[in-house]
Amino acid sequence: MPPAKKRPRTYDPAKTRAAVLAQFATVREAVHGLGEEQLARATHLVPWTVRELVAHIGMTMYAVVRCLEAEEPKRAELSLERYPSVGAPYAQSVVETAQALAAEHKDLDAWFGELADRVTALLDAAPAGRLVQMRIGAMTLDDLMVTRTVELIVHTDDLNRAAGIETPMQRQALAACTRFLADTLAAKAPGASTEVRIPPYAVVQCIEGPRHTRGTPPNVVETDPLTWVRLATGRTEWATAVREAKVAASGERADLSALLPVMS
Repeated sequence: MPPAKKRPRTYDPAKTRAAVLAQFATVREAVHGLGEEQLARATHLVPWTVRELVAHIGMTMYAVVRCLEAEEPKRAELSLERYPSVGAPYAQSVVETAQALAAEHKDLDAWFGELADRVTALLDAAPAGRLVQMRIGAMTLDDLMVTRTVELIVHTDDLNRAAGIETPMQRQALAACTRFLADTLAAKAPGASTEVRIPPYAVVQCIEGPRHTRGTPPNVVETDPLTWVRLATGRTEWATAVREAKVAASGERADLSALLPVMS
């Protein structure tokens, strides 16, 4: 018998919006302190420099501005579950846009301030249930804001590693990002033979096989939120995380390497 379809996770819209704004404010503070030498450094996101990575983080919020200033679509076409699978055709366009924005906005701190003000005002005016048109499809504003937590958390970590800084991650944003990526894994490999634990934010079951009904599951994976974010987005290899004891995996179905990354 196939596994029962799980009900989609729900997110509190007010908390998600607040988390996005708080994380962006934290990144802006970090960007304010970056020197030209740091901005010119290479990143692991070839061919971006740190400046271009920062511009891409700005794109995360500019997308909200662009969507809310545009005409509202008639219906949503894109769900959160489908979001990770539809962006690949636009990857090169994203790279080029980030490079263009980095060249256009010499004062990144000032640009971030403008974006924060515009996003805050537009969100305050947006009605409940507002739909938005992304280039990958129409979706609800609430779902869009969940995806912004993923973009901001993933790229805050990228920024920290590339620029050698320690920008904090806002708890609610990290929680939403972690849960979204865990649910993406569960949707990619439906089943209930393996339990993936990412305390304190998420527990999901995945992978076809014998289903446990009580006690400790026979296949368990456990890791911390930041390691999970890196695994789920291809920033860290499964074998490396296991070798460095960043992941505890037990059971014959506890090797997730073939399923990762779930989003890149």
